[in-house]
Amino acid sequence: MAKELPKWAQDEIKNVKFGKPESQTRTGYILEIYDKDMKIDVQLYEEVEDGRRIITLDLPKKVKLVELMKGVVYEFTFNAMKAPLSKKLVDLLKKEMEIEMNAIYQFELTNLELMDVGSDTAGSVESVEE
Repeated sequence: MAKELPKWAQDEIKNVKFGKPESQTRTGYILEIYDKDMKIDVQLYEEVEDGRRIITLDLPKKVKLVELMKGVVYEFTFNAMKAPLSKKLVDLLKKEMEIEMNAIYQFELTNLELMDVGSDTAGSVESVEE
């Protein structure tokens, strides 16, 4: 059975304050689409700040989920926001849960372009810029 975090740790995680959004662009492909949650899991070719190559992106409401395709190369532009965790929580996660984590990240899609890998041109199929 997994250990449960103490209440103070759960509260800190629930109430994290994210910093200023930083726009990033990476290429990759969609692994999974979560219709109800308006999220997608993506595999990126270039890693994000904490070294991950698989992230979950929150989608804006105007994205048409039926137009998204798994396994096809896209260029993703997204806002990355970081919320640092306290030293006390970082130590707890490391000692009690064997999790090395010093921040929580949130990623929000701002633009999505289908890359035409089979030819010399790349077309913008889906644009979600505001």
